[in-house]
Amino acid sequence: MISQEQISVVLKDLPSQFSIDELVDKLIFIEKIEDAIRQGERGETYSTEEARELLRQWSK
Repeated sequence: MISQEQISVVLKDLPSQFSIDELVDKLIFIEKIEDAIRQGERGETYSTEEARELLRQWSK
């Protein structure tokens, strides 16, 4: 979830006129970063070697 404080920061960083798409893009980006941080805290990550193996499999 995104906090009101995070939304305030995003709004302050935007120009005086912006599209809703720009705002949504920035909010989605923040939410994805927050999700990744939580995954890391829960240990839901791959080691470098695991990631390389996955990339090898996907590139076949």
